[in-house]
Amino acid sequence: MIAAFAPAALALGSGVVIGIVLALIGGGGSILAVPLLVYLVGMPSTHAAVGTAALAVAANAAVGLGLHARRTRIHWPCATVFSVAGVGGALLGAAVGKATDGQKLLALFGLVMIVVGALMLRSKRAGGDDVWLTRESAPRLVPRLVGLGAGVGALSGFFGIGGGFLIVPGLMMATGMSLQAATSASLIAVAAFGLASASSYAWSGLIDWPTAGLLIAGGAVGALLGARANALLARHKTILTRLFAGFVIAAGLYVSARGLLTLYG
Repeated sequence: MIAAFAPAALALGSGVVIGIVLALIGGGGSILAVPLLVYLVGMPSTHAAVGTAALAVAANAAVGLGLHARRTRIHWPCATVFSVAGVGGALLGAAVGKATDGQKLLALFGLVMIVVGALMLRSKRAGGDDVWLTRESAPRLVPRLVGLGAGVGALSGFFGIGGGFLIVPGLMMATGMSLQAATSASLIAVAAFGLASASSYAWSGLIDWPTAGLLIAGGAVGALLGARANALLARHKTILTRLFAGFVIAAGLYVSARGLLTLYG
């Protein structure tokens, strides 16, 4: 009886961990979803883990977007153009991901984790202008938003991740908006890319719906716990981010090694 409930408890616990990380650091939680589902929860299919994670990422981003919209002004036009272009990329990326060998996908996912960890270690610039998409700025901004959006969306769809660490710099590069503005606007794209990827995997029957529900529920609990801890640890966010980045890099090395050993061992 206990063994029967173990996967469910682990899925719920994984969601809690992801929610806490998102609340404390503001990103990076979704990069843990696939490894947790494969190695901790024990999902036998890498592709099902990617699809399930994508659905949970979309739900968590939608909740976060609602919270951000209540306290800040979001750059909806820029984020919408970026997201619409990225949805096509996400669908294409998801199609390629489903056709990729599961172990090879894990090995590549590990490499992405290493890159994300390295990006987290870099200091983020808070500068930037309050840029808005208007008739005057559209000829300059739209091509950048479409190009970068499609590229980031493809990577997000391929790996089933939110891609916030790619979306935020992508929005900043395309428009010159500030880090704070890009962080809020990125949630629109994260939700859109995650939903597009999840839809593609769901069409192929590659989503574990009960596990996704547990992951989302756990994420909500983790977000509440993380929000309380956030106030207590606000002065130590830089240290927390660096520690988590080191963990992500180490986990990425492990995931890549496991995938390569299984593939070529």
